[in-house]
Amino acid sequence: MEKDSYNSLKSQNYQKINEYNSLKLYMVTWNVGTAEPPEDVSSLLQLDNQPQSDIYVIGLQEVNATPIRFISDLIAEDSWSHVFMDTLGPRGFVKVTSVRMQGLLLLVFAKHVHLPFIRNVQSTYTRTGIFGYWGNKGGVSVRFSLYGHMVCFLNCHLAAHMNYALQRVDEFEYILDTQDFDITDTPHVLDHKVVFWFGDLNFRIADHGLHFLRSSIEGGRLNLLWSKDQLTMMKKKEAFLQEFEEGQLNFQPTYKFKRNSDTYDTSGKKRKPAWTDRVLWRIKPRSLPPEEDDERASTSTDEGPDEFPILVTQDRYSCDMSYGVSDHKPVIATFNIELRKHFDTPLVHVCAEGMWSADQDAVMTYTVQEDFMSSTWDWIGLFKVGFKSAMDYETFVWVRENELPEVDELIQLPVDKDTIPLLGGQYVLGYYSTNMQTIVGLSETFQSKRAVMEGLVPENANGLK
Repeated sequence: MEKDSYNSLKSQNYQKINEYNSLKLYMVTWNVGTAEPPEDVSSLLQLDNQPQSDIYVIGLQEVNATPIRFISDLIAEDSWSHVFMDTLGPRGFVKVTSVRMQGLLLLVFAKHVHLPFIRNVQSTYTRTGIFGYWGNKGGVSVRFSLYGHMVCFLNCHLAAHMNYALQRVDEFEYILDTQDFDITDTPHVLDHKVVFWFGDLNFRIADHGLHFLRSSIEGGRLNLLWSKDQLTMMKKKEAFLQEFEEGQLNFQPTYKFKRNSDTYDTSGKKRKPAWTDRVLWRIKPRSLPPEEDDERASTSTDEGPDEFPILVTQDRYSCDMSYGVSDHKPVIATFNIELRKHFDTPLVHVCAEGMWSADQDAVMTYTVQEDFMSSTWDWIGLFKVGFKSAMDYETFVWVRENELPEVDELIQLPVDKDTIPLLGGQYVLGYYSTNMQTIVGLSETFQSKRAVMEGLVPENANGLK
């Protein structure tokens, strides 16, 4: 491609980006130090901010993973997942997926309107602790297609202590090399159009003494510490790290604090304050001839002129000093993601037909609107408005048992009245794809009426008269 043509294309991409859809991404990384969650995480999630976020991604490290506790968490959601689901669910956010490796936990939530357009959800993990067999250190990741754009979130907890900066880089490179997904065009983390790398990366502030560190922090002279931040230093040496961007460190170091205070560690160990908790992102570089490398666009594109760019802009990078259950403070990063949707039609159209109540059998219909890898293990769930995850259904029915439907074929399914909630309320139907691991079609909200048959509803049901 001639340089003038490339510059013209780049200019067009920036002009056209204003025509694209804007999504708000809210990210949290927090080493919770095996603590139980606080009762209220609303202020951490800034739920009343305008405009509202579209997607929440929460990465935790050192979630309590004692053997008994870890086994119990495998049976039911852990306490941290519960508190985030209970907080975000009533606000219309649904847990898309989660992945846990001992103390590492990654949670992804989205507004329910986005669910049909978050597809091919997969997760994986890599252990790096104790000869690579122990999962107290390593990385957990989630990838999916967001309106056709491939994104990946990688939550890491890397080796601790001042002298292990190079080992931390080696561990990250090992995680990138070993993690893979069962997706043809994005089998590895760095194949994705956008990658977010975050967590307790454990990089420290080198050379400076404890007194200088604390006086610089207390005096608001954080800029004096930036050049000795180990991650900043390693980025100058390692080419693959230079592809990751990070906002300016204008918040005070988030480690190590006395619990339930804003005071840095005063114990005998006297750990030096450090920016251990970080959020970085990478836009997949455009493949260019060598002489044009210096003209690389900051938007992501493939090789053809019809490719859809994606622009990631960080709006906020800070820590929340109000939470003290851990010796780390949580770090918050918010982003504006501008993209043009590859599609805006759900794979499946779902509809609740007629009146619904526990007095009579009901009917639902669905239509496959575009060919996809459907399965006889797919199902349609009845969800109460405010549901927390795809598993938070009231009842469900399997789709066709013997043969898969044709595109645009209208399928009718009966719903037994005995499975419909007695008290009624506002509901939606959701088609869950087993292969894509997500809801690929949602109905409009509809009212299910309270059962009126004599004796069907007791005078006081579930504490409600």
